[in-house]
Amino acid sequence: MKTILNGIIKDNPVFILLLGLCPALAVTHTFESAYIMGLCVIFVLFFSNLTVSLIKNIVPENVQIPVFIIIIATFVTTVDMLIAAYVPALHATLGIYLPLITVNCIVLGRALAVACKQTSFISMQDALGIGLGFTLTISAVALVREILAHNTITIMQDISNLTGYVMVYQVTPFDLNVSLFASPAGAFLALGFLLAIFNKIIKRGEVNAAN
Repeated sequence: MKTILNGIIKDNPVFILLLGLCPALAVTHTFESAYIMGLCVIFVLFFSNLTVSLIKNIVPENVQIPVFIIIIATFVTTVDMLIAAYVPALHATLGIYLPLITVNCIVLGRALAVACKQTSFISMQDALGIGLGFTLTISAVALVREILAHNTITIMQDISNLTGYVMVYQVTPFDLNVSLFASPAGAFLALGFLLAIFNKIIKRGEVNAAN
């Protein structure tokens, strides 16, 4: 449990390690696209970490990186093909950032730093923690952007053909319509504000713990 919590808080991939910023900025225009991307990253992280931890002793050190990339690419391709087949609208929304999970520093970094050195159990816990940290972070950015730009929270729209439901909720009775947050500049602003708030809370917690 401590390993999972560390991935969410102390080793948060976006707010602390500053990794995975491209999808954090590019796919956070709606809450739906953000949390779906997060779930895809959790899936790839979990199974790639597990696989790497199981075969680490039989892979020569000089070919570890290409082997790990092939493993990661296999799971990314699986996710990409499934989403393209069953949720084409969401696949179009996520665009190139879905297959780019293959070269995401978060995924390869955890394979090299944790999965190839630790047991399968710890590797899976690390994958869940880092994956949840990434998912919660980009979902928070998406909430800020979508609410301020469109006054909505989109939970199910592109995936409605799977669920049978379209879930888009209006937040306030009046339109906020701060169109800046629908743009790339708005993504940077939302990420920056949340980054500052997160680190302020962490530092305050450290000070209180020290006292």
